[in-house]
Amino acid sequence: MERLVRVAAMLQRHPINGVSGEELAELAGFAGGADAQTQLKRDLNHLERQGWQIENLRGPGEPAVYRMRTVDNRLRFRLTPQQQSALRRAVLLADRSDLAERLGLPEATVAESLVAQVPAQAPRALDLVVDAVREHRVLEFAYKGTARVVHPESVRNRNGAWYLSGVERDDLPDGQQDDPPLLKTFVVTRMSGVVAGARGSAETLVTVRHSGLHPMTWEIDEPVEVVLETASDFEPDVRRWLGEPVSSGPVAGDLVHLTYRVTHRAALRARLNELGRRVRVVGPAEVRAEVVAALAEAAGLAVSGQVPGQVPGEVPGEVPAVRSSEGSGQ
Repeated sequence: MERLVRVAAMLQRHPINGVSGEELAELAGFAGGADAQTQLKRDLNHLERQGWQIENLRGPGEPAVYRMRTVDNRLRFRLTPQQQSALRRAVLLADRSDLAERLGLPEATVAESLVAQVPAQAPRALDLVVDAVREHRVLEFAYKGTARVVHPESVRNRNGAWYLSGVERDDLPDGQQDDPPLLKTFVVTRMSGVVAGARGSAETLVTVRHSGLHPMTWEIDEPVEVVLETASDFEPDVRRWLGEPVSSGPVAGDLVHLTYRVTHRAALRARLNELGRRVRVVGPAEVRAEVVAALAEAAGLAVSGQVPGQVPGEVPGEVPAVRSSEGSGQ
């Protein structure tokens, strides 16, 4: 460790012209040995693995002269390779080559992994698109040989490319439709002649949002609070399948009530089917009825018919548990 500190300190004192390999080998105590340069190179490799950038200023066959570039190597240990790649893209898009050097991003790495991914004409169009999304401006541009007028919804980066999501003027709802507007996606680098309208000229779009990977978070239906009942032993299973509830609390015995804000009823029913007898739908009645109807349809029965496992005389919405044809259900 002492030897590495001496070598690093010497390199840091000569950041421009560097230090010869012979001088570094003597400083490290390798001078006179048959493999002095090999031992020195081993120490330099160790320093590089710790995040320092050391380069040989001389060409092949010439006596080595090493120079160390002082960089902030803490990010090498705190960021994953994927996070470092995302940081490199951000540095390029921000046109901050000084940050690339301070953060320890070699010029070759920046040129190969970033310049090829973001063409030179992208920043100008991207600036207009980002401002249009932020300030609700209508965008006019040519795309695939067709003039477009788009009300922007969002702009995202995927795999190094930027995409605009929006609704074309002709696809805007007329106020009589309940369905969300048709979102289209455009590659920003393929948009030409981009012109942004006045601030506030774009419509505020109400679209279906997938706020997470879990389908229970997707905003497909009108939100409704559903109360489920389960034994305390099965509560971890319910949370694993449905996520964290809005509220929860014990009831009689070892039973627990969990309240969920549901915006995707089909996803709820699918997960209730997986949970089977471990959970019971307490309310509201309309959700219980939907669960019963779905199970009856799966069993090949009419909604008004006898559901497998139902006690004669009971109302489907009031059954404590509805069993599917395979013996599990709500």
